[in-house]
Amino acid sequence: MEYTTLGTTGVQVSRLCLGTMMFGAQGNTDVADCTRIIHAALDAGINFVDTADVYGGQGGTEEIVGAALAGERRQRVVLATKGHFPMGADRNMRGNSRRWIRQAVEGSLRRLRTDWIDLYQLHRPDPRCDIDETLGVLSDLVREGKIHMIGTSGFSPAELVEAQWVALERGRERFVSEQPQYSILVRAAEAELLPAAERHRLGVMVWSPLAGGWLAGKYRAGEPAADSWRRRFNPGRFDTASPEGRRKAETVERLQGLASDAGLSLVHLALRFVLEHRAVSAAIIGPRTLEQLEQQATASDGRLDPALLDAIDALVAPGTVVNPADLGTAPQALGDARLRRRPP
Repeated sequence: MEYTTLGTTGVQVSRLCLGTMMFGAQGNTDVADCTRIIHAALDAGINFVDTADVYGGQGGTEEIVGAALAGERRQRVVLATKGHFPMGADRNMRGNSRRWIRQAVEGSLRRLRTDWIDLYQLHRPDPRCDIDETLGVLSDLVREGKIHMIGTSGFSPAELVEAQWVALERGRERFVSEQPQYSILVRAAEAELLPAAERHRLGVMVWSPLAGGWLAGKYRAGEPAADSWRRRFNPGRFDTASPEGRRKAETVERLQGLASDAGLSLVHLALRFVLEHRAVSAAIIGPRTLEQLEQQATASDGRLDPALLDAIDALVAPGTVVNPADLGTAPQALGDARLRRRPP
């Protein structure tokens, strides 16, 4: 297992981070099996674990992770979690307000059975809340020792830069990491996000490096995708019959050929690809089974030949996305018509 420093923190993390979204109600509901997977990941050298309060049905996954890491294992793990999405019917049990973030952190600490969270991340930006308000409460929590580092997920380049400026101007703790979507099929982050993260010396943990299973060979042209919560949440991403879906399937087939010629599995090609970017610290893997973990756990051991990277660039140009549906919802400024039109 390879290790690197997360941004400028001095903290050493494995280049593969164990993502836990598939543990619990959204994936593997066998708690004992999830625990075995977590322990196997640690035995394989992974010391970086990422979760979120909303995973597994409002806290279920954090409870699984907390139980699995109880005792001396907790000392060996750089534990990251996230808050932002709704955790109840109350309209204030969500977002990035001072009121909610403090409650969310206390809840995560309780479910994770720990006295501190190594990296607490905002799961998404909150356009209703001033970033200084959020940085204020996060700074307080750092001073109290309840969290050690703070980061973001799904922030735009402009939002990252604004947060860095506010932290400097107001004397707040600054974000040390960002968690963007990035894979061979979804390379939008290369255009501005990853350069911005590199300029501000942020650690970068990329999610969905296997493109939701496409780069694990799970989906093929002409074969309907199996029903899942992911497909229900974003059907366009898994529509194998659409022109974009067929184009994506054809691209995956050609990538499989490149991987075979290089003596690699498609999974290893995909994971090593994102780790080759100079701004990327770690790739988040999200196994649902022990077999999937075993297929992925050695992916950081080795580099890709520059000629192979050039061949990938020829298939999917840098900074582009094969299927725009992979990006999900539009940015707030584009998705909300009120933000791009003059008021009456």
